[in-house]
Amino acid sequence: MYLADSRGAPAAVEHRGRRWAAVPGTVLALGAVSLITDVSAEMVTAVLPLYLVSGLGLSPLGFGVLDGVYNGVGALVRLAGGHLADGGGGRHKAVAVAGYGLSALCKPLLLFAHTLPVIGAVLALDRTGKGLRTAPRDALISLATPSERRGRAFGVHRAMDTTGALCGPVLAFLVLGVAAEGYDAVFTVSSCVAALGVVVLVLFVPGRPARADANVSADADVPGSAASSGPLRVTALLRMPGVRRLAACAVLLGLTTVSDSFVYLLLQRRFEVPAQWFPLLPLGTAAAFLLLAVPAGVVADRIGRRRSFLLGHLALLGAYGLVLAAPGGPLPVMVPAVAVLVLHGAFYAATDGVLAAAVTGLVPEAMRARGLALVGTGQALARFACSIAFGAAWTAWGDGPALAVAAAGLAISTPVAIAALRSSARPSRRRTT
Repeated sequence: MYLADSRGAPAAVEHRGRRWAAVPGTVLALGAVSLITDVSAEMVTAVLPLYLVSGLGLSPLGFGVLDGVYNGVGALVRLAGGHLADGGGGRHKAVAVAGYGLSALCKPLLLFAHTLPVIGAVLALDRTGKGLRTAPRDALISLATPSERRGRAFGVHRAMDTTGALCGPVLAFLVLGVAAEGYDAVFTVSSCVAALGVVVLVLFVPGRPARADANVSADADVPGSAASSGPLRVTALLRMPGVRRLAACAVLLGLTTVSDSFVYLLLQRRFEVPAQWFPLLPLGTAAAFLLLAVPAGVVADRIGRRRSFLLGHLALLGAYGLVLAAPGGPLPVMVPAVAVLVLHGAFYAATDGVLAAAVTGLVPEAMRARGLALVGTGQALARFACSIAFGAAWTAWGDGPALAVAAAGLAISTPVAIAALRSSARPSRRRTT
């Protein structure tokens, strides 16, 4: 629970000898929207790789291109979403509604998409919606939360989001088990759930959340002139050393981050998981993410968000190593498979919301959505390139050598990112950014 201090900023109050750091209602409402929307999205994501590769006969390279489109288009639109949200005194909710609405409208179109170009176009529209909504949504979270507790707030949001990711594959699995037209039924149910998410957003998320920080500039590691000068452009963000270094490290590490769909395909093939169980593989990642998201956010607030972000990539490197080592090790096959999914979830818990929280500590309020969009776009474009490159490497060399190259790249880039972010951290900001 919060009380206003003398400056009008929220302050945690003592209750029964303990300090309660309540999550603002805006965060909970946005978490509910993300939970519902992720049920819809993950229903599709859970069946899409197998539907495309086994059902439509796409090669790994073709799937890599399509998966790259799925993730890359949203990245290109994210900057536009951030620009629109920050403009005109803050239109964060309006832009978020447009993004969620567009994604919801795309779900029924999958019922009529049966060729690679059409499916690619539908997925591109869906990711356009995601690109529009991501930065405004995260900006709303940051504006409603005090800077010292943003790691926790983003952790709570991501935990609720991941609850949806956990339920989506289960629902897809159940629909596939009872429906005669399995994939079409999944797409139909997904459409209805997505529409519900938009309704909750419109009715329960405030358009202008109460500002949690009275002195925003104290939370921004930026030159004063950059925050107050004329048009607020991306070039102004790139002139901020902290933002520039964080964005560069996110891009560097994104270039070696194999997409989730490829991770699950690798597990299915290397561990010989039956096809009907494939939609359940994301549950391992989602369960670990759900359990670790809030603790990871709290830890990031204490040890530093950039440090937590880098530790998460070490967990991902461990997951790669286990996939490469299995199934020839002494342990039963399912033990390393479960360990891979746990490490995969730990990677997301330590990086997803934590990166957003780190960005919000580096940019002023007037540029909040744009800053989030800039770093998120760089990371997503890097992962887009990795998806295409990994699909090509798998087609040319096989899955094992392709993953080995990605693991080697991650092992090299992580120490480089550690050195870059360490040199950019100021002593006064180590504990919060």
